[in-house]
Amino acid sequence: MLRLPSPRRATLVGVLGMALLAAACSGNDTGTSASQAPAAPATTAPSMTASAPFGAACSAVPATGAGSLDALAQDPVATAASNTPELSTLVTAVKKADLAGTLNSAQGITVFAPTNDAFAALPKPTLDKALDDPKGLLTTVLTYHVVPGQLTPDQLAGSHKTLQGDTLQVTGSGQDFTVNGNSSVVCGNIKTANATVYLIDQVLLPTS
Repeated sequence: MLRLPSPRRATLVGVLGMALLAAACSGNDTGTSASQAPAAPATTAPSMTASAPFGAACSAVPATGAGSLDALAQDPVATAASNTPELSTLVTAVKKADLAGTLNSAQGITVFAPTNDAFAALPKPTLDKALDDPKGLLTTVLTYHVVPGQLTPDQLAGSHKTLQGDTLQVTGSGQDFTVNGNSSVVCGNIKTANATVYLIDQVLLPTS
């Protein structure tokens, strides 16, 4: 049987003893930390999810660049819309009605923004009539899509008075909302510097 010289054997035993002691202390520290660490609040994940944009059309929002969510959050709403390809028809109408400055300078609004497909679904005579009357009919229609205050998804359902003066009605909950009974929110809770935006698939028409 091979025996280490006594000094070496003592050194080895000492090293092993220190290693075992360190391992034991480490195990005790882990157990103590685990028992003392408070459990993560159950509401953390849901609240983060609830604050994020939602809807099938949100997949078209680029991850980076001028039209990304991070970039949109830095710009006032009319400027942000001009960087969103799905809202190019709306942007044209807003500029024709000379409302870009009004929307950009508003403090805390909610905009129900019709997509290009929403405008395409309008009868052409109706759209042409509005575009030919920018200070009258077009302004009336566009301001009907704007509500004072920045509505969160939890506040969305209900009756809301618009800048035009009439009210619009939102029904639904969670991530499923309909405006005035026929216009669905296809991408909602998009933040800009001064507004919260909900993209919708039908143009809203006021009753007066």
